[in-house]
Amino acid sequence: MQVTINGKKEEINEIATLTDLLTLKQIEPRMVSVELNSALIDRAHLSTTALHEGDQIEFLYFMGGGAPRATVNGQRTCVTPWTRRRHHR
Repeated sequence: MQVTINGKKEEINEIATLTDLLTLKQIEPRMVSVELNSALIDRAHLSTTALHEGDQIEFLYFMGGGAPRATVNGQRTCVTPWTRRRHHR
């Protein structure tokens, strides 16, 4: 069956559920969120959510990190494209 995974068409065989697909791709379910046809799938339903011809799957990985710290006018701040706020310690 042909599906689209993260924007790339792929042919997958003998894959019935999202859990099967994660296993095939060697992806730990705890480390990713899965979107199927624009709907976020609860981890509790990965093993019961069947895949079908033409499905669109997105694996969403969450990255840690933060904005760089800077000193502005003697104040420690966190500078991001959206906000600038003080860090209180």
